[in-house]
Amino acid sequence: MLKKVLSVGALALTSALVVSAYAQNNTPPSPAELAVGATETRQAVFKLLGFNMAPIGAMARGAEFDAAVAERNALRIAALAPMIPDVFSVYDTREFDVDTEALPVIWDNTDDFRQKAMDLQDAATTFAAVASGGDRNTTIAAIRAFGATCGNCHDQYRVD
Repeated sequence: MLKKVLSVGALALTSALVVSAYAQNNTPPSPAELAVGATETRQAVFKLLGFNMAPIGAMARGAEFDAAVAERNALRIAALAPMIPDVFSVYDTREFDVDTEALPVIWDNTDDFRQKAMDLQDAATTFAAVASGGDRNTTIAAIRAFGATCGNCHDQYRVD
């Protein structure tokens, strides 16, 4: 159910961007404008992911440990993860000059890309369960496996 809600949310956000562009100048958005809007939507999801991952990464590097923050942020990441392939499926921007770190191979390997997002969701959920126990050492040790799911996708689908 949550996946369906998030998918609908991603599509609604992209649609809102398109409608907004249309309403401002009374002309339908061009394919290039749609590509820019789709890219901005994708980047918004990744900014939210980064915003939630930053405190967890900081804890791994020695910042003050807060199990509640680690758990909460991991659950947020788990909720956002299914949106990753959804926001890429809305509009294929390979043919457009958009400012992106996404590699074109994303649209050639959609099943693998979707699986990597599901792996992130699973890893975030697992990490949240570990963090909910409140033990600093166990939680910090679990960050590596959680973070590796981000890297697995970045290695294949993101510009270095």
